[in-house]
Amino acid sequence: MRKIFVLVAAAAALTAAACNTVSGVGRDASAAGNAVTGAAEDAKN
Repeated sequence: MRKIFVLVAAAAALTAAACNTVSGVGRDASAAGNAVTGAAEDAKN
């Protein structure tokens, strides 16, 4: 029973870490997109 609890706790920790990583990648991609949009607007003007 204790082994199952440890495995479930480890899986939950890994899942939480993966969500944070994906969230960080999303923010980075969004920032890069904003930079490209800003550069395109500057080039247009």
